[in-house]
Amino acid sequence: MPKLWDESIDGHRRAVRQAITEAAWQLAEERGPLALTMSHVANAAGIGRATLYKYFTDVESILLAHHAQHVEGHLQTIEGLRTGPGAVGTRLVAVIRAYATICFHRKRHSSTDVSALVHRGSEVADAERRLRSEFAAVIEEAAADGLVRTDVSPEELAAYCLHALSAAGQAADLDHVGRLVHVVLDGLGLSSTALEREDGAGA
Repeated sequence: MPKLWDESIDGHRRAVRQAITEAAWQLAEERGPLALTMSHVANAAGIGRATLYKYFTDVESILLAHHAQHVEGHLQTIEGLRTGPGAVGTRLVAVIRAYATICFHRKRHSSTDVSALVHRGSEVADAERRLRSEFAAVIEEAAADGLVRTDVSPEELAAYCLHALSAAGQAADLDHVGRLVHVVLDGLGLSSTALEREDGAGA
């Protein structure tokens, strides 16, 4: 019983925390983070202010927590694609397409004011390092198989990919994102012929 009780309490706390962060993020998008108060968040989340302060000390910490959770989900997606089944060329393309799509949607679901607030600090820098590491690892694996260029280091190619794919945030639609992905793949030297040959070998 104690274990079940603990699990129930933990689940309730996660649910409350989730409700708080989602409510705060939505309000920040609508009103701007500077106009948002803890009372606004408590009302939107359907809890009292006293309960809210048990979880967070201020509005900024709530928004940062929501962003951190969102970023962690993206990182886990990228890692899953990199380490998942399939030929390395296919996994490389999947990682690049996934990140381009993330950049595309991120620009549309975060106002300038909110983005400026949450995209700073050591946590963001750590997430960027993890992301570069994921890209560099799959690029290095692809280079070992002769699928991408080797005159530039995997770390430099990873930085190139992340910088170039960030342009997906300015794309008009997903067709534009797809064309950008092809440009980045060309920059890596990943030919469609090489990719088709690898897919055929892995079939």
